[in-house]
Amino acid sequence: MEKQLKDKKVAIVVADGFEEVELTKPLEALENAGATVDIISPQEKTVRAWAETDWGKDYPVDKNIQDVVAEDYDALVLPGGVMNPDHLRTNDRVVSFVTGFFDDSKPIAAICHGPWTLIETGELDGRKLTSFPSLKTDLQNAGALWVDEEVVTDKGLVTSRTPKDLPAFCKKMIEEIAEGRHDQPARKGGVHQLG
Repeated sequence: MEKQLKDKKVAIVVADGFEEVELTKPLEALENAGATVDIISPQEKTVRAWAETDWGKDYPVDKNIQDVVAEDYDALVLPGGVMNPDHLRTNDRVVSFVTGFFDDSKPIAAICHGPWTLIETGELDGRKLTSFPSLKTDLQNAGALWVDEEVVTDKGLVTSRTPKDLPAFCKKMIEEIAEGRHDQPARKGGVHQLG
């Protein structure tokens, strides 16, 4: 199988309490597709997973959020878990990093509670997405068009609801990252260019 993402560098941003399988399955899919992946966190050396009902494994942090910029990556992945995005969305450096992917029209994939962090960017107005059902009202209040579907794609933004959606989520995430930037016409005064 051709390595679709062999020249792509992907950031996975997590804090303690991310849902373990929502990191491990996308990470495996990205690496199998040939991508270079960094696990990025506000924590220094390791970050701890949540495995459904209790703490899971510790995972090594490749880079601290203070040491990265969105320009260094081709795409962003945000796993869920309740605690994880609650920590991330209150971290100004994380919000700035995530906003950079919207600014550059780069693919973003967020699953379960992952889209919670996206609200803080102010970039969801008019965007179609899904999430864990309890985030529906928060996302709608941010201007998003929330739908209850396995996987939703909107101009490079890939979202899914729960770990059950991971096969569809990972497949669509790989497709969107392979496509690259999803330039949008008339965005922030920019000019849409073809090609």
